[in-house]
Amino acid sequence: MLKKGKILVVDDNQGIREALKILLGGCFERVETLPSPVSLMRTVESLRPDVILLDMNFKTDINTGNEGLFWLSEIKARWPEQAVVLFTAYADIALAVEGMKRGAEDFIVKPWENAKLIETLTGIRDKKKAAPKVKAADEGPRMFWGESVVMQRLRSNVEKIAATDATVLITGENGTGKDVLAHEIHSLSGRSAGPMVCVDAGAITETLFESELFGHVKGAFTDAKSDHAGKFEQANGGTLFLDEIANIPQQSQAKLLRVLQSRSVTRVGDTKSIPVDIRLICATNADVPALVRDALEKAGRTDLIGFTPDCLIRPVKGEKYFGLKPEERQQPPKKKKDGRPPKPEGTVHRGRRADGQKGKMSPKKKAAFAKQRAKKADGGRKDGSKR
Repeated sequence: MLKKGKILVVDDNQGIREALKILLGGCFERVETLPSPVSLMRTVESLRPDVILLDMNFKTDINTGNEGLFWLSEIKARWPEQAVVLFTAYADIALAVEGMKRGAEDFIVKPWENAKLIETLTGIRDKKKAAPKVKAADEGPRMFWGESVVMQRLRSNVEKIAATDATVLITGENGTGKDVLAHEIHSLSGRSAGPMVCVDAGAITETLFESELFGHVKGAFTDAKSDHAGKFEQANGGTLFLDEIANIPQQSQAKLLRVLQSRSVTRVGDTKSIPVDIRLICATNADVPALVRDALEKAGRTDLIGFTPDCLIRPVKGEKYFGLKPEERQQPPKKKKDGRPPKPEGTVHRGRRADGQKGKMSPKKKAAFAKQRAKKADGGRKDGSKR
């Protein structure tokens, strides 16, 4: 059998560790063992095994499996794609089901059958090896442009955006494929050789926000067993894609703003500032301009209404793909006369360019801006009477 891949065995029984090191050494290129999960997270980060065989119990006379489930959850929270197989001497269907719910690939009961154990572990290894890698510059979902005039115009606009380092906000309904466009912009940019790190900002709890995005050092909090690079550091030299950006709590937004302004991060528990070079792309299904306008009106800062991100992209729901739609245009009909799937028309609404110069404001925004200024100058009276 061809030896390939790496496996990490975590078990408190020395005899089992030695037996598995010999048995698995015939089919894995590297077999590492740990007597306890104390250094588990640090070992996984340095080894990056293809499979982890994780014992469920590490304390004498305790067979609840809670320790194994805890460490399984810790591993999957840090490395969602990491393959973990649970290992226990107590056959418990409920425990197996709970382990699978938490992301375990399989469940092996001691004493094991050599052939069955090898088949399970090598099968998971080979499945992982055959799976597509984490999105590289030329991988990931790609746009289907079509040949219509409107889609070619859209393509031209996207290529212009991609060539800059401008921050891009993509808005649209669920299902319009905002992430597809984000990947297309990255692949067409000068950063395509760098990483593209995708983050579901709406799924990160406020307590973990800084740790996930900015990283942490060992000992920064109870479960910080080792240093951890945040998403900003992971995206250094490439693109950071923050999906569902409007769901970030206001307090966390302030922390994110400071990082974007300084282009540097400070890991939780550390004082050293780490510079980062990233291009930021965000997406949301919320009407961000409306949210900003409402917030400014409540704060009494109507003088700021009319400013936008570098590029505001508003997809339109069609089949599976989408186009860009400025605020003043209507969504195209579902069917065209030639019977082909609809290809929404679109442009890019430009606010402040990447070089810092102001872009042109749409006539609609100019009128709204002038109206707000006149209202403020007039003392805010609804009847519009002169002083």
